[in-house]
Amino acid sequence: MRVLIVGSGGREHALAWKLAQGDELDELHAAPGNPGIAAFGRCHPVRADDAEGLLDLCTQLGVDLVVIGPEAPLVAGVGDELRHAGFAVFGPSAAAARIEGSKAFAKEVMLAAGVPTAARLDEPRAPCVVKADGLAAGKGVWVCRTQAEADAAWPRARAHGDRVVVEELLEGEEVSVFAIADGSRAVPLPPAQDFKRLRDHDEGPNTGGMGSYSPVPTLSADDTREIVEAIHRPVLAELARRRTPFIGLLYAGLMLTEEGPRVLEFNCRFGDPETQAILPRLDNDLLGALASAAAGTLEGVTLAAPRDAAATVVLASAGYPEAADSGVAIQGVDEAEAAGALVFHAGTALRGGTLVSAGGRVLNVTGVGPSLAEARERAYRAVHVIRFPGAQIRSDIAEAAALAADREDHLHVAG
Repeated sequence: MRVLIVGSGGREHALAWKLAQGDELDELHAAPGNPGIAAFGRCHPVRADDAEGLLDLCTQLGVDLVVIGPEAPLVAGVGDELRHAGFAVFGPSAAAARIEGSKAFAKEVMLAAGVPTAARLDEPRAPCVVKADGLAAGKGVWVCRTQAEADAAWPRARAHGDRVVVEELLEGEEVSVFAIADGSRAVPLPPAQDFKRLRDHDEGPNTGGMGSYSPVPTLSADDTREIVEAIHRPVLAELARRRTPFIGLLYAGLMLTEEGPRVLEFNCRFGDPETQAILPRLDNDLLGALASAAAGTLEGVTLAAPRDAAATVVLASAGYPEAADSGVAIQGVDEAEAAGALVFHAGTALRGGTLVSAGGRVLNVTGVGPSLAEARERAYRAVHVIRFPGAQIRSDIAEAAALAADREDHLHVAG
């Protein structure tokens, strides 16, 4: 099978790493890819949003499956162009991708499907959450506990577009639950939790994500299946009823409240950086699952994870998320990999043979171990041998969850 991955970030590198393990893979290509992905296949200088260029590339390569990573090309309809030309695509149509492309549309779908979510408010009155309606690269949400914060959030949200959605502020633990969908069926992946704020203790501005971990100690495999049955499947049924079936990765960002799970948002693609913590835990054939979903034949497909845990730490550029530095030389990646970690390139480039930064989030370092505490320790051990000026790193990724999991294990032993 010839596979083309569309995108150039850490999520796409993690997908390339995992898909390269598939028994059916003959060739792996990426557009535009990055230096990390180049270790697994050939990278082509075609932008992720260049539908015409991607179509030409697919035709030249004789691609059997296209996996679109980022949300922007999906919302723009790149998948539609490729499907119309006869290529199998893992990723929703533009109509179905509106589940992420428009918060207002997502609310409408959830209401029709009877899926529990935060109540929509008429105006930004604290406490509340203010959201830009369209895509904002993970930086279009403001949690407002005071009226001053709500007043400041409104013009910032408007800067992303005219439409703004205001919701009630939910309290609880936030988790990400992914499901691979073929238009009607859904196959759950292990849940994960990400860290959106720039600095430790969830302080600082929102980012695209500064780290993640999986599993989530408070969610069992049975809990995850129940969530997919109660949340993902009704949304898939509603989209199918609207004649816009969703084929791809349906990502529910949830708040686990005292009243049960409530949807904060839906995304139409693999999460970043959650994917980097989920895929290393899978012991099944991801390539086969994505190809089956694209063909509408997921029945009988399962994706299980062993007991191993994974933790991912993001290294971001100086100035991120406002105005990230680029072109800064990076050292220590080989040493980090030699220490046993997975290093996924998120914003890098090669200049004259030297690896340099080329984006806000530069590298994602993932540690895998028999416990969350050990996975976390392995990730940070590797992080500390990577060097580039101004690197921003949170020191508390998975810390509380590792402690909670350790306490739970001790209780089981004592019992």
